[in-house]
Amino acid sequence: METFTLVRPEHLNHKGYLFGGQMLRWVDEFAWLVAAREFPVCTFVTRAMDDVQFRHQVDNGAILRFSIERNRQGRTSVTYGVEVFAQSPGTREEALVFSTHVTFVNLSSTGEKTPVA
Repeated sequence: METFTLVRPEHLNHKGYLFGGQMLRWVDEFAWLVAAREFPVCTFVTRAMDDVQFRHQVDNGAILRFSIERNRQGRTSVTYGVEVFAQSPGTREEALVFSTHVTFVNLSSTGEKTPVA
């Protein structure tokens, strides 16, 4: 799945570039949305993000493209690879600025791990 967002002033750090925590928030939210759509009867929570790599700073006004693909499905969990590309204002080129893997685990109503349906 792909989705897009725009970097606005409220997303910037004290140096005027995208705040890393904001990127992590978007990655977690968008990956969860993909999982929730693929497995609508599951109750997923984030288990882990690994191999988190901030590759380049991101300017205000950049358009971010999030590319999210399922990498692995286990018995009670599912893992997605996420790559984020930025198109800076006034350019046509995109650059890979961030990548990670996000793992979600499916929980029962009592909070126990349960098989992915």
